[in-house]
Amino acid sequence: MIRKLRLKFVAVCMAMVTAVLAAVCGAIFAALENNVEELSRQVLHRVIQEEGRLPGPGVEIGGDTVLLPYFTVSLWRNREGYTAYVTSGTYSGLEDTQELAAILEDCLGQEGPEGVVRGYRLRFLRRDNGLFQRLAFVDMSMEQAMLREMMGSYLGIALAAFLLLLAVSVLLARWATRPAERAWRQQRQFLSDASHELKTPLTVILSNAELLEAQPLTERPARWADNILSEARQMKALVEEMLTLARADDLAQPPVLEAVSLSDAAEDCALAFEAVAFEAGKPLTYSIAPDVFVLGDRERLRRLVSILLDNAIKYGAPGGTVELALQKTERQARLSVFNPGEPIPAEQLSRLFERFYRADSSRGEQSGFGLGLPIAAVIAEEHKGTLRAESGAEGTRFLFFLPLKK
Repeated sequence: MIRKLRLKFVAVCMAMVTAVLAAVCGAIFAALENNVEELSRQVLHRVIQEEGRLPGPGVEIGGDTVLLPYFTVSLWRNREGYTAYVTSGTYSGLEDTQELAAILEDCLGQEGPEGVVRGYRLRFLRRDNGLFQRLAFVDMSMEQAMLREMMGSYLGIALAAFLLLLAVSVLLARWATRPAERAWRQQRQFLSDASHELKTPLTVILSNAELLEAQPLTERPARWADNILSEARQMKALVEEMLTLARADDLAQPPVLEAVSLSDAAEDCALAFEAVAFEAGKPLTYSIAPDVFVLGDRERLRRLVSILLDNAIKYGAPGGTVELALQKTERQARLSVFNPGEPIPAEQLSRLFERFYRADSSRGEQSGFGLGLPIAAVIAEEHKGTLRAESGAEGTRFLFFLPLKK
């Protein structure tokens, strides 16, 4: 699908480029042809006005000497037809020739004072002086050769531009479709991981249900029913977290931003998790600056802090101290949650906020689904904040930055 999308992107871009290049080349050719024709007409008018008294084959046009072969003819009509004399020009040996007769016959057969004798590549201008006609001819071969040469150059430039823009379009197609490719890959991974996470509790539920069904009603043990209830609750929690992420993706419930004390929210979370951390053998210490006010949704911010604390308690080293700190800088609130433990490799650190990803890649572990940190990242993005992770020899620290209320 992504490949087809890229090909379509390149095809549309190159169709537009081709249309633009064709229009530009056509406009250039039309302007060039018009300019060259105008130059020939200026030479014709100059020649016919000077009546053959030009100092040589060079014709001064716009300060430049234009060397266009030309000749003039004076034509008198008589009873037998006409008498023609070549009066001036750069051609020689035209007098009383079949070529001159054919040129004049073609010229006289056309209406209007100007025209083209295509068989001999001549452009002419005719002026009637009453008793005779004066005709001036200028050679078109140089004009046509100039047009061919210049258009060949322009077409070469257009072809080079086309190839260059084709390469740029391919690169742009890769760049433009990268988010779609990443979203497609994440969607497939999401479906695979969600199916895997749901498969385990469903298997347990079905197994226990089959065992219950196989036993007489009076002999059915309660522990099998408890297993079903436990796994069903776990599935419910997973579905709720997936629903939270889906709503965030669809912007179905945008947060209502109002003045919130992040200090109070952080302190509430710290008090709630203090007992949990103690039972896990990972005591929690916290340092919270007072009166840190931000614009946000109080419940969502509480959930973000809770996710970070829950993650630190779950994955912190046994006996290690989990640290929560909230500081107030000039423009931002800085919330950090630290847990000691083994450092997380850089390639895994960048993936912590991917859905269903766990740094220990233990899919069978039931302590979590790998959706907590992605939900925290979504909440941070909704509040125009920044959430990132740092890991070193001492442990892992999650940092959340949020602009202060002005």
